[in-house]
Amino acid sequence: MYVCLCTGVTDGQIRDAIYDGCCSYREVRQATGVASQCGKCACLAKQVVRETLADLQNSQPAIPYPVEFNVA
Repeated sequence: MYVCLCTGVTDGQIRDAIYDGCCSYREVRQATGVASQCGKCACLAKQVVRETLADLQNSQPAIPYPVEFNVA
């Protein structure tokens, strides 16, 4: 779905920017150009960013690598 009609940014492009390393709305805005014209899409863009970051946080394991304990 188009989030920003002025620059043609979709929710998929916003999610892709986050999957590619953007960690905040500001970074997504710089990477995609969303909300850089009239700004009417800013609320929806922020919502997509928040939801995607929350989904990523909930889907990642607490420890991203196997842990080994050595007995001394």
